[in-house]
Amino acid sequence: MAKVASFDIVFQEIPGEVTLALNLSNCPCHCPGCHSPHLAEDIGEPLTEELLCGLMDRYKGLITCVAFMGGDSEPEEVARWAAYIHEVKHLKTAWYSGRTSYPKNPGVLDFLKLGPYIESLGGLKSEKTNQRLYKRVGDEWTDITSSFWRKTLEN
Repeated sequence: MAKVASFDIVFQEIPGEVTLALNLSNCPCHCPGCHSPHLAEDIGEPLTEELLCGLMDRYKGLITCVAFMGGDSEPEEVARWAAYIHEVKHLKTAWYSGRTSYPKNPGVLDFLKLGPYIESLGGLKSEKTNQRLYKRVGDEWTDITSSFWRKTLEN
């Protein structure tokens, strides 16, 4: 069962969206330099309908997306909760995963971040990053990682 270690309202993880980010524990990736190493621990409270709906109702009208930050040990559960959010709350969904490839069935996700954090390459804001953020457009996934890269007059 997925556990929510903490949550935040964030503005940068999913471009153009106000996102309820659920930080899920029990991450199996253990990426060196991870900004949230505590999420590798078995901490937090179980992700339940009561918890999820309570948070979505608290921020109703303010959030446009719910993102699962982690959950790599429970991809089927992430897909199930994403489907529930779409069906019941009609919000967009995202998954930040340390996986290197698409899961077999990413469900109804609108956004999917793939790739383990590699400190020497940086995160999504680095043009050298190995990580990629994809947006679902119809049945296709479009790489939108460059939307994180700072544009200057020289670019």
